[in-house]
Amino acid sequence: MNTVTTGQPHTVGVVRPARRGARALAVLVATAAALAVWVVAVPLAGVELAVDNGGTEQPVGPGAVAVAALLAGLAGWALLALLERFTRRARSIFTWVAAAVLLVSMLAPLSGGVGAAAKLTLALMHLSAALVVPALRRTAVGRR
Repeated sequence: MNTVTTGQPHTVGVVRPARRGARALAVLVATAAALAVWVVAVPLAGVELAVDNGGTEQPVGPGAVAVAALLAGLAGWALLALLERFTRRARSIFTWVAAAVLLVSMLAPLSGGVGAAAKLTLALMHLSAALVVPALRRTAVGRR
């Protein structure tokens, strides 16, 4: 176990194990939330979840949902870690960037979903995956 003793409450670039665990849990919970939306919508409610891929309909399966949500969560974690390392305003910058990314990402389900039910389901999955944002934000190192 590595221990950093500097006399300061926070050291730039040091991620405490508890914070790392909270961030990993946030990514996993957001991924599970997106998958839960898929499970309720597709197998239970019978929504035919597909996106328009250049004139052809491409079904959206649970694997695609899990991978997309997981990668988005990990990208958010990486962004927050980089911001914490290089700026004193990591929390606020992360929040603004994440909100902008969410707004832009909402264009995809609204324009690419095949049918109203698919558009709604895809939008709900995007919002579910975005649950990682407030969770990661809570783990951010405050102003130093």
